Amino acid sequence: MSTTQSERLRELLEPLVTFQGLDLEEIAVDSVGRKRVLRVVVDSDTGADLDQIADVSRALSAKLDESDAMGAGEYTLEVGTPGAERPLKEHRHYVRAVDRLVKFQLAEGGELVARILKVDDDGLDLEVPGVKGRKATARRLAFSEVDKARVQVEFSRKDKNEEEA
Repeated sequence: MSTTQSERLRELLEPLVTFQGLDLEEIAVDSVGRKRVLRVVVDSDTGADLDQIADVSRALSAKLDESDAMGAGEYTLEVGTPGAERPLKEHRHYVRAVDRLVKFQLAEGGELVARILKVDDDGLDLEVPGVKGRKATARRLAFSEVDKARVQVEFSRKDKNEEEA
């Protein structure tokens, strides 16, 4: 049986999120002054659009209203997606980040910024950008070598179609 409120909430809400075709990525209950905020983060391999977020929000709200999972006090429900600079924790997160630039904190120390080209069960095929006019290099990184990883925002990256034109 679940012991924490987050675990109980996950057991209650995850089937509803899954039914909507999404993955339940995170649940957090935070206190903001006297109010509580229940933040639910959802995603999928193809992302989540506003209609899906609204549908999930309504389904979760109805389920929470009929249960006592949040207790008697008032709270605000916020449903959203992970955001641009999401941390990569699960295998599916790495798969969703293919072709994205990622900053890796390496288990043995140091960091690496590289683009994910391919993901398999054992690790990642990366392209490490060249520095000062040098060409990019290929690198293989096993999951066991990664301590933390976070997607980086790129403002000036050219689309593949633009590069090929």
